[in-house]
Amino acid sequence: MLSRVAENLYWLARYLERAEDTARLISVNSNLLLDMPGKAALSWATLIDITGSGEVFDALYAERNGRNVVDFLCLSREHDSSILSSMANARENLRTTRDVVPREIWEEINHCYLEISEQTLAGLTPRSRDGFLKSVTRACQTLTGLIEGTLSHTEARTFLSLGRHLERADMTTRIIDVRSNNLLPRNPEELIPFEHLQWMSVLKSLTAYQMYRQQVRLRVRGPDVLRFLLQNHALPRSVLRSLEEVSWELESLPHHDRPLAVAALVRAEVAEADVQSLARAPEQLHRLIDEFQIGFNNLHEAIASAYFAVSERPVMASQSQEQSALVDDDED
Repeated sequence: MLSRVAENLYWLARYLERAEDTARLISVNSNLLLDMPGKAALSWATLIDITGSGEVFDALYAERNGRNVVDFLCLSREHDSSILSSMANARENLRTTRDVVPREIWEEINHCYLEISEQTLAGLTPRSRDGFLKSVTRACQTLTGLIEGTLSHTEARTFLSLGRHLERADMTTRIIDVRSNNLLPRNPEELIPFEHLQWMSVLKSLTAYQMYRQQVRLRVRGPDVLRFLLQNHALPRSVLRSLEEVSWELESLPHHDRPLAVAALVRAEVAEADVQSLARAPEQLHRLIDEFQIGFNNLHEAIASAYFAVSERPVMASQSQEQSALVDDDED
């Protein structure tokens, strides 16, 4: 397979997963704002920091209010990781390599992009937001199902799977981080009556609530939810499961020594995280998630250097990397 084709397929999958999980990220914040009391320190501005896009946002908008944040993350053409831009980039990557995938996949992604573009013209209101986010999630899941059900088990499928699972691991940590400063009370009395609602919202945003109840069989509590989303081997969207999928796919490729070693290192960090301790220390959880995201970027760079000629696509920055990443983008 040509390096260019492999890279386009890898990024096609990353952009599709990014669009879906950005919709999930907005959804969990939207639901929490509805469920929580007015005294809770929740806001839309947190999403900008978590996606590592603060400087880009501030250059386009004067205020980090709900309307601006949702517009930026959903429909902005200037933001490379918005839902609209992600779908446009996914469509473009497939357009140049569509001879290696069934025609139905191209038709579906083209249809999804055109629908989202129409929504851009109409704009998003609080009333239409929930339906839009659900339609994006459903469209991306349809595309993933088409890929899984129609594409032969070749290198094309391998690179699609690599991109999907690496992006999924990264975005799952960001969805957890969306409330790392609020989900874990800093004192025993703070928001305790609402803690289960917050964690339940996170589980539902990842379509993991029912699986949690079946597998964990405990009431919804922070430490158990963290362990389930970070370290469960069976949950498709858990971070550990996603990294295991990356490792399995890499083993089928030649020249996999360095990427596989980096994947094993990141996977060990996730598997060995002390969830019980993190559940009592929001700042530590936030720092650990930031370290995971740096590890995911290192894994991406290892994959890119092993299999792609040049990789200048936008990888979503962790907060500690945001400034340097944006400088690099400006130089490009």
